[in-house]
Amino acid sequence: MSQLKIAVIVGSLSKQSINRKLGEGLARLMQDQADFEFIDISRLPVYNRDFDNTPDFKPFEDLKPQIRSCNGVLFITPEYNRSIPASLKNVLDGLSRPHGQTVWAGIPAAIIGSSPGAAASAMAQQHLRNVLVSLDMPTMAQPEGFVRWSDTLLDADGNIGAASHDFLTKYMSKFLAWVQLHPKK
Repeated sequence: MSQLKIAVIVGSLSKQSINRKLGEGLARLMQDQADFEFIDISRLPVYNRDFDNTPDFKPFEDLKPQIRSCNGVLFITPEYNRSIPASLKNVLDGLSRPHGQTVWAGIPAAIIGSSPGAAASAMAQQHLRNVLVSLDMPTMAQPEGFVRWSDTLLDADGNIGAASHDFLTKYMSKFLAWVQLHPKK
């Protein structure tokens, strides 16, 4: 099998996002085992079903080939008010439309996220799991990726730090194995 291609979707739109930094560190960690493509969701309009089959839907249509070309999707989400960010829900909704033309069905996924709080992004991840079930995305259940952010999570070069290296290597290895076990439909 050729090298896996993984789409990475970060729920935070902030350029300083700790979840984006985590994603970049994870991609570096596994760069010899997969190609990681970060999907830019920052310019998407708020999805409205009136967009379906109109020129307003073009930003969503433009992203569909990027997702289709990937073997799996890694979702990295912060927690906003105990749920997922609106930007993440927006891309999920938009790329599942028009009805019957979803891009998500059958693509294996994993969820991870970080926060300075002790629960990391546990509530957001659970909400995201519910959405992914509806989208027919086989989602890795274990290990869960609740990553408490600290200044030592990444080193000065943006690589995963020593304290989290083993856990995150195991997490990503399991995810890549999950993708291989669940080739997209």
